[in-house]
Amino acid sequence: MESINLIIKNACQLLTLRSGQKGPRTGEHLADLGIIENGAVAISGDKIVAVGKTNEVLGKVSIGKKTKVIDAKNKVVLPGFVDCHTHPVFANTREDEFEMRIKGKTYQEIAASGGGIKSSVKALRSKSKKELIQLALPRLDRMLSYGTTTIEAKSGYGLSLEDEIKMLEVIKELNKIHPIDLIPTFLGAHEIPEEYKNNRKEYIKLIIEKMIPEVAKRKLAVFCDVFCEKGIFDIEESREILKAAKNHGFKLKLHADQLSSLGGSKLAAEVGAISADHLEFIDDDGIEKMKKSGVIGVLLPGACFGLGIKEYPPARKMIERGLPVALATDFNPGSSMTESMPMILSLACLMMRMTPAEAIVASTINSAYAVNKGNEIGSIEVGKKADLVIWNVQNYKEIPYRYGVNLVDHVIKNGEIIPAPHRQDLTRRNPV
Repeated sequence: MESINLIIKNACQLLTLRSGQKGPRTGEHLADLGIIENGAVAISGDKIVAVGKTNEVLGKVSIGKKTKVIDAKNKVVLPGFVDCHTHPVFANTREDEFEMRIKGKTYQEIAASGGGIKSSVKALRSKSKKELIQLALPRLDRMLSYGTTTIEAKSGYGLSLEDEIKMLEVIKELNKIHPIDLIPTFLGAHEIPEEYKNNRKEYIKLIIEKMIPEVAKRKLAVFCDVFCEKGIFDIEESREILKAAKNHGFKLKLHADQLSSLGGSKLAAEVGAISADHLEFIDDDGIEKMKKSGVIGVLLPGACFGLGIKEYPPARKMIERGLPVALATDFNPGSSMTESMPMILSLACLMMRMTPAEAIVASTINSAYAVNKGNEIGSIEVGKKADLVIWNVQNYKEIPYRYGVNLVDHVIKNGEIIPAPHRQDLTRRNPV
């Protein structure tokens, strides 16, 4: 019998996310939660070693004096959320823009007046790495407290070689000192910086000839992303940047069809991106091309909610046509200032008509595939990383139903119980 360091037993519902479909879940498999009633999970080190009914698991493992036992009676156990689209490193909040939108200003009007991404660029450039780390840590604490155990973290508020490197080095340091795993994405093509507003070709040249090679050389990012949108980077510019990134070994992502039907979703399919994100204005051809190319649609209802717009991604159409979809917060200071994945599940259900089961699959195993980690995290299966969340509910449907509250009881990250995440008294090494 295998010795273990932690066992969770008697779970009212253990959502394993195991499915007969390999890879990201689609169609009817998007609602396959693999529920085990009165379930148990046994953990050795940072890996799951047994999953099943409580009596079955107890018969397979050896519980010693040092084994920690959590009784999850009347509770639900899920995999940790994988937040596959975030911008967690920034220097300034933008609540004034929030009020401006309430008064009728559009995202584009705010950006044209010097707000938006350019505002965040100006603020970030003035901060040191140490200051940015200290600002980001409580944000990661809140993410963890809501059950998120892995995030994709983008640069994109530096928009110079020096400051993009600075952001990615901050993300690297955060990955060392915080329990959450951060998967870094280079987003130098987030906006045209002010100093290049009259010479956009020169900035694109800087991205391709200087930034991408230097980020690759230093191994600071896994993905490269581009904000493909009218007035930002058009299809041809986005294609050029993404192809250069691919040639340097980056996997690809794309901000696509967020504010207009520009064709970013089709470009994502063309270049073989892992995901195309936002997709509020995707058309039928874009859905079909993404499906054929295996691109995951990452839906960000928090951005729609935060911007106060009515156009949400057509999730039901995507699901019915067999496109794999994932969910993420798009946590950022401009359009989606929330660290809460449960709130994103609520919005997915209420505003995009996803079922609670579909929303959970989209925010765990499908989100894991959206960061190329589907074989390691996102479901509760033997051999996978022990990233789990215990919820103070008796039915998984309560999680999106009870919106705006934190129902997390315990977070287990890499097989370790994170102390009282909802009180934010996390232990970690001091940042250097």
